Amino acid sequence: MSSYQSRIRNFCIIAHIDHGKSTLADRLLEATGTLSERELHAQVLDSMDLERERGITIKSHAIRMNYSSADGEEYTLNLIDTPGHVDFSYEVSRALNACEGAVLVVDAAQGIEAQTISNLYLAVENDLEIIPVLNKVDLPGARPDVVAQSIENLIGEKAEDVLRISAKTGEGVQQLLDQIVARIPPPSGDPDAPLKALVFDSVFNTYRGAIAYVRIFDGTLKKGDAMKFMSNRKEYDAEEIGVLRMNMEPTKTLRAGEVGYIIGSVKDVRDTRVGDTITLIADPASESISGFREVKPMVFSGFFPTSTDDFEDLRASLDKLQLNDASLTYEPETSVALGFGFRVGFLGLLHMEIVQERLDREFGLDIITTVPNVKYEVEHKDGSVVSVDNPNNMPGVGDIEQIREPFVKAEIITPSEYIGGLMTLCQERRGTYINTTYLDTERANLEYELPLSEIVFDFYDKLKTISRGFASFDYEFTKFRSSDLVRLEVMINGDPVDALSTIVHRDKAYEMGRKLVKKLKELIPRQMFEVALQAAIGSRVIARETVKAMRKDVTAKCYGGDISRKRKLLEKQKEGKKRMKQVGSVEVPQEAFLAVLSMND
Repeated sequence: MSSYQSRIRNFCIIAHIDHGKSTLADRLLEATGTLSERELHAQVLDSMDLERERGITIKSHAIRMNYSSADGEEYTLNLIDTPGHVDFSYEVSRALNACEGAVLVVDAAQGIEAQTISNLYLAVENDLEIIPVLNKVDLPGARPDVVAQSIENLIGEKAEDVLRISAKTGEGVQQLLDQIVARIPPPSGDPDAPLKALVFDSVFNTYRGAIAYVRIFDGTLKKGDAMKFMSNRKEYDAEEIGVLRMNMEPTKTLRAGEVGYIIGSVKDVRDTRVGDTITLIADPASESISGFREVKPMVFSGFFPTSTDDFEDLRASLDKLQLNDASLTYEPETSVALGFGFRVGFLGLLHMEIVQERLDREFGLDIITTVPNVKYEVEHKDGSVVSVDNPNNMPGVGDIEQIREPFVKAEIITPSEYIGGLMTLCQERRGTYINTTYLDTERANLEYELPLSEIVFDFYDKLKTISRGFASFDYEFTKFRSSDLVRLEVMINGDPVDALSTIVHRDKAYEMGRKLVKKLKELIPRQMFEVALQAAIGSRVIARETVKAMRKDVTAKCYGGDISRKRKLLEKQKEGKKRMKQVGSVEVPQEAFLAVLSMND
């Protein structure tokens, strides 16, 4: 190992949302003098307003710090900040792959949460040195001894050895820096071997194209070298390379063990895929760094502009968002009820929420979103298999051999008193119980296998309601499994409304259909004719409601007299209503399309 490598430390910070990861990063930048007081502001590595407001990291970031230890040695510390949310777990896994160590941050007041455990498991799988840290020890509600004991139970680090810090005040940050230098091993790698550089993130710059953030595992990259991406064989020149401080700092070479950036006039951010390996064209590596996979969207929803004039604006906005978010996918679709729009694919629910928020905030677009649904595998009678992410593309019942839906393994960390309510919730959502483990005397980890379609709805809201906000939830995709699923259609006066159709389990179809038509009855205004609302599976109607017609009292002018005169007037009115129903159309208000979302209110 060369002398420059022995003084490099590549590490990341892993934690649950709101446990102080970004604040700790701020203190590390301050303690190492990377930022002046003038440049420093809260959550300096979180560049989006949305990240600062929600207190979450959406994009991972990297920054280089120089640190002088107590024995006078100069060290280069590369901090790779990672997203904390389950939707971005693949990004987290690649960022962890670029490191040799991880600082595990746990809130001393809240204790271990679901994402702490899932990210910890990822770090252990990558064989990283774990430095556990108790944050927010200055809070009045902090329980450092209890939480330190649960850390010992989880990873074996002695409770008394767990570092106690406050990222807010800076207490204990110096000791943490000393531990990072002492405990995290320097990177290995041969500077003279063929180049292997892992892409752990990428951003898009309007003037420079896609910029790849890389960790060099083997070899040396020089400015101007001809390079290629190993997954898609795309070739570019390294026009500019450098290291990542607060701004990009150009250098002439990047050697094994270092973290930096590469600019090569890459026009499309989808070419710089997270997890891909870059090598040199002249002396290529024989194999890529393991772990790369295509990021596939798991949740799909229709995005339609409220005004048809905004369709091109919506397309342009999604194009711009995709430049910085390669995991966002979309394709045009049309709906009889909602007109022209897009079928958009997301990594998960938070990802979908963020895209919606950015469309509204950054582009000022008013959109209608259809019910989120997942991707199904449909096996035809002839053995062919197709993927279906839109209920309207589901084949006819007679053509289907079986439908497979995605299942996830869910971990719910909760105070013990809410276990019963949460188990009931999981069973209602077709969950299969796996295990319960107690982290300490007050908190338990529930493990369930659940269909993804049951948690994309309102599962998280229900979980927070039952546990009064104390439970945390994390999940990972496991496999596709066969289920008895059907397409539930909604018809208004016999005409199917494509935007309201959904795929549900057969056992829940009747209840869902009944609730849906009942909700629509409240939302669709009365017409001059009777409106029939029906929920159907194939040709079988399973639920019906009727919106009564508005009627003029045609018999009001008849004072007494023969009943046949009144009957004649009523029959005449009935004929008029019948004719009106044949030519009349029902205007469905926008709130009706959101009715499915508020089904359980």
